[in-house]
Amino acid sequence: MNSFDPQERSQEQQSLKRRWQERRLISNINTRPPSSLPFIPHSKSFPGLDDDDLVSAVVPPVTVVLEGRSICQRISLHKHGSYNSLAKALRQMFVDGAGGDVAETADLDLTNAVPGHLIAYEDMENDLLLAGDLNWKDFVRVAKRIRILPVKRNSKKGREGA
Repeated sequence: MNSFDPQERSQEQQSLKRRWQERRLISNINTRPPSSLPFIPHSKSFPGLDDDDLVSAVVPPVTVVLEGRSICQRISLHKHGSYNSLAKALRQMFVDGAGGDVAETADLDLTNAVPGHLIAYEDMENDLLLAGDLNWKDFVRVAKRIRILPVKRNSKKGREGA
C-alpha cells in the first residue's frame, strides 16, 4: 500500500487520466461556438410530462381560509378554467359538504358560492383584493391565498327603533 507499488500507481494514473479527459470534454462543450451545436427544434412541451403536470410543478396550490374556522383547505387553481369553476369547487368544499343544496349550481358565481360571505384573495404583496376583478389567468398567477370573509350585516335596524 505504499506509493511505489506499480499496480496502485497505474490505477491512480488511469483515474487521473479519466478525470482529465472528462474535464477536457466538458470544457470543449462549453467553448464550442453556438453555430456548431446541433439544432434542437422548439417544443411546447417536455417529453414524458403532461401539460397539467408541468403547470402543477410551477403553480403551487393556494390556501383557502374560511374566516371563523381553524382548518384551512388547499386548492390548485390551474385545475380550474374560470371563476365559475372555482366557485363550484368552493361551494363543494364549504357548503355542499355540510349538507347544502346542490341544485343551485346553474347560476353559481363568486358572489353566491358561499352564502353570506365575500371571496377575496391575497396577492404576492399581501394586499387583500376582491376575487373576480382580474382576468382568470392573471388571478391564477398572482393569488397566494383565498380568504372567504363573512359579510357584515347592516346594524341600522336596531337604531331606527330608538
